[in-house]
Amino acid sequence: MRRPAFYSRSPRTLPQAADSAAADQAVPSPEGGGNGAPPPNSPPRTKPGWQPGRRSFAFLVVLCAVAVGSATWWPRQGAKALTQKDIDSAVLRTLQTHTLPSPAAKAAEIVRPSVVRVVGYGPEKATPEAKTQKRGRNLAKGKPPEADPPPGETERGVGTGVVIVDKGVILTNLHVVAGAETIKVTFSDGLEAVATITGVQPENDLAVLQAQKIPDDLIPAVMRSTADLQSGDQVAAVGFPFGIGPSVSAGVVSGLKRSFRSPEGKQELGNLIQFDAAANPGNSGGPLINMDGEVLGIVTAILNPTQQRTFIGIGFAVPIENAASAAGSPPF
Repeated sequence: MRRPAFYSRSPRTLPQAADSAAADQAVPSPEGGGNGAPPPNSPPRTKPGWQPGRRSFAFLVVLCAVAVGSATWWPRQGAKALTQKDIDSAVLRTLQTHTLPSPAAKAAEIVRPSVVRVVGYGPEKATPEAKTQKRGRNLAKGKPPEADPPPGETERGVGTGVVIVDKGVILTNLHVVAGAETIKVTFSDGLEAVATITGVQPENDLAVLQAQKIPDDLIPAVMRSTADLQSGDQVAAVGFPFGIGPSVSAGVVSGLKRSFRSPEGKQELGNLIQFDAAANPGNSGGPLINMDGEVLGIVTAILNPTQQRTFIGIGFAVPIENAASAAGSPPF
């Protein structure tokens, strides 16, 4: 950085003044003393280096400083103190003139960096649920309902997962990845990575995945105990229904400690959280969160008396206590 220039000070005795003093000593006085003393009526000499008016200027500076200090510290007369009514009025005016995000929107934004899209590739399933998922994915992509994917890219199952450890440990549903030859996960920043199954918990339809590559700033979700969860508490489901997402749906807890039997009758799940936030094929494995963005459970099933596998208002989630134990580290 360029240094500021410095200037030397002017000498206190100017050259002209020195010459005049020497001349005065050389010229004899009218009285003939010759000692250089000034005449009786000559004006008094000023001190070398002193300029007339400097004392007045210094006094003016001090006066201004005192005036400014007085204005700063002098108590304001007539200032109105804020009352609770004034504060309430200001808050009300802000609420009326600004649109605030909903609790579900804020919660979804918190957990979004931890939500991943999970796709299992392999031989296509022939179950009614697999066919429904295929039609839904094709319609979402603007393709004919029964269109087949390109060779080698058959999506056996599409679901959701949630990161619970920043090293790339992901929870999802077992039925999303079961039988897949290749599993790929897509993180919130768009990074796609191959994942492997490192643990399963069939009794709760849970699988633990380990991603082979992870983003540099991967953020794990915060898990919350369901011990104090009650019917009527607000919740949101975040996932990829029919591969579209991340999508958010909001609702409330409808019940606790519910049981669910799969439509084929092959498996029964217990101790489930019942909720009414919309969920469809593809939401499986995604997080059920509270309004603080904390994970309460893993979405695992929807109830529908028909074979359509679409949402009619009842969904189920495995409590996070059970889900985290599948990864070998219960959080509570």
